[in-house]
Amino acid sequence: MNVQESYLPTCESVLEEISTALNAVDPDQLARTARAIREADQVFFVGVGRVMLALQMVCKRLAHLGIKAHCVGEITEPAIKKTDLLIVGSGSGSSLFPLGIARKARETVDCTIIHIGSNPESPMKDVADWMLRIPVRTKLYLPDEVDSVQPMTSLFEQCLLLLGDILAKILIEEYEIDMKSLWQYHANLE
Repeated sequence: MNVQESYLPTCESVLEEISTALNAVDPDQLARTARAIREADQVFFVGVGRVMLALQMVCKRLAHLGIKAHCVGEITEPAIKKTDLLIVGSGSGSSLFPLGIARKARETVDCTIIHIGSNPESPMKDVADWMLRIPVRTKLYLPDEVDSVQPMTSLFEQCLLLLGDILAKILIEEYEIDMKSLWQYHANLE
């Protein structure tokens, strides 16, 4: 099959996977996460690789809502405090850097920590206050994961980004934010 013939069927497969995975997210945990974001003084994000890229986009979108949002490791990252929130993105929940940062946050400031991932039995379960689970295939191939035709953990990364945008839309509705007013937070040196 050539590209022209495979494009639409591939699109359908990917969109179906994303829909299945997002429909499997627990709305109560999503609501709990939205509440934690609203209540935090600042929101910090940590992950690695493509997960971190997705989290950077979520971080930027929250900043557009006027939320003080930061990515761990950025040059202007402020100190994290007990009144802040750390969101850890890791499908497997065992990636060394995010897990290490979560442990350090727990030990030093004991802030609220949310793990967004797929593996509920990961080492993160002993560190995070709760998990917002996107039950998609990880490198662990757990039996209850939503399978994917895509390479590696693409489905997790896609769902992570979309879940962040869904959270942003929910916060916009809850705060009754006028969409036009969001531009005041958008970069203007472009």
